[in-house]
Formats: sequence, structure tokens, C-alpha cells
Amino acid sequence: QLQLVESGGELVQPGGSLRVSCAASGFTLDTYSIGWFRQAPGKERHGILCSSSTGRSYTYDAAVKGRFTVSRDNAKNTVTLQMNSLKPEDTAVYVCAARPALCHSDYKEYSSWGRGTQVTVSS
Repeated sequence: QLQLVESGGELVQPGGSLRVSCAASGFTLDTYSIGWFRQAPGKERHGILCSSSTGRSYTYDAAVKGRFTVSRDNAKNTVTLQMNSLKPEDTAVYVCAARPALCHSDYKEYSSWGRGTQVTVSS
């Protein structure tokens, strides 16, 4: 059974860095694209980054460009979201999702989801 589990979310101060991970089980990552999405209170879930099955990464949210990066370790079946220069507006639940195809920015195109990890940026 395909399963995704996020970890690493926590409270961090503005300007700080944080790394959150998405661990996959029940399938091998090398044929799946993994998208990262976030949802803030009262707002719709939207895509921020994606790690493609081809090895390329895509940034969908201009607000994170230059601050967030995504990487994958297929041997460990893990995709990592590195977040730098965090701002209070980055506060959200961060969720990873898998898609057996190329990356897509629309969360409706993903079939398997983790439960998310809370990231709070506050002093």
C-alpha cells in the first residue's frame, strides 16, 4: 500500500531554516513525481515545489523561489524540502503527494497524500 509520511515540521523563528521530509513506502520513488503543497488557515491548498521522476525540480509558487528547494534520495525513498529565510507567511501545513507521472501544480492531479506536518514561523 502506497504511503507518504511527512516529518520535521516545528516552530521556527523568522529568518530561520527548516528541513521537512517526505518518506515513501509501498512503492519506489524513481517512477513518481513528488509535489509539495501547503495550506494556511482559511486558505486553499496550493503547490509550491515538485521533484519530478526525471530528476528535475519545479517551483510553482513565486513566494518561495530562491528560498525553498526540493531534493530526492531514491535509495532512501525520501524527498526533502529545504526551507530558508522563513517568513511568518510561510506558516502552514506542508503536505507531500505522489503522482506516477510528471510534475503538476494542481493538487487534484495527485492521487496519494501524506497527512502533513505543521510549520510555524513566529518569534
